Amino acid sequence: QVLLAESGGGLVQPGGSLRLSCAASGSIWLMNGMGWFRQAPGKQRELVAAIDKDGKPNYVDSVKGRFTISRDNAKRMVYLQMNSLKPEDTAVYYCTADGTDHSGTLFDAWGQGTQVTVSS
Repeated sequence: QVLLAESGGGLVQPGGSLRLSCAASGSIWLMNGMGWFRQAPGKQRELVAAIDKDGKPNYVDSVKGRFTISRDNAKRMVYLQMNSLKPEDTAVYYCTADGTDHSGTLFDAWGQGTQVTVSS
């Protein structure tokens, strides 16, 4: 079983910054893509940023230039640095990861989510 645990959410004023972290644990043999989704009240869950096993990032247009995704493969961590936050960034942020466990089974794991609220 692969588990993901997010941390770093909270309340921040518009224009502020937050850094989300996500730690993966469990029977992981190979970690492929990692990423962050978010879901605001009344809206569909959307992909915010993703990073492949070689470190190549992709972002939704609304966060380009403001958010940076990174990963530490040795620590099995993925991060999301969020700058110049806007009220419309308010959502629950979910960490995701996919790969192969030690039994050779593919996994697609999700974290429990962390709340980010941008408000004055």
